[in-house]
Amino acid sequence: MKRTVITTAALALAGLGFNLAVVPAARAGQDNTGAKVLHCHLDFSMSGWSIFYKTASGKGTVKCADGQTRAVRIRIKGGGLTVGKSEVKDGHGVFSGVYSINEIFGHYAFSQAHAGAVKEANAMALTKGSVSLALTGLGHGWSLGVDFGAFIIEPAGKSK
Repeated sequence: MKRTVITTAALALAGLGFNLAVVPAARAGQDNTGAKVLHCHLDFSMSGWSIFYKTASGKGTVKCADGQTRAVRIRIKGGGLTVGKSEVKDGHGVFSGVYSINEIFGHYAFSQAHAGAVKEANAMALTKGSVSLALTGLGHGWSLGVDFGAFIIEPAGKSK
C-alpha cells in the first residue's frame, strides 16, 4: 500500500534559547489510498546533559484519537559541538503520518543549533520514515552548540 509522505522542513535558529521549526499541518481523515490516518499526541518530561556526547532520558504517554494509550520511555542519544544541561517538565508532541499506534516507536532523527540559559522554550521537528513528530516544550537549564542524533521512543518497561 503506497502512502503519501509529507516532508518536514526544519530550520533551527540559535539565539536566546529558541529552536524554531517549520512543521507540516496534521493530516486529517484518510490518505489518498483510503487508509485512516490516526491522530496521536505525546505528553512527556525528560532531563539530560551534553559535553560533546548528548544524552537525555524521560517518560511520557502517547494518546490516540481512537482511544489507544501507551506509556513510553524516551531517550536522546547523539553528539556534536555541544555542552549543557537541561530539563523539560511539560513537553508535548504531535504525530503525523501514523496509521497504527505501533508506528510511533523507534528512532527519530534530529539536528539542531542551540544557545540559551535559565528558562527555555523549544520546538523541534523530527522524522522517522513517513512518520513525523513535532515537539514543543518549556524547561530550564543551559546549552550551547550544534548537535545531531536520535530521539528514541520505546514502550515503557523495555530494557536498555
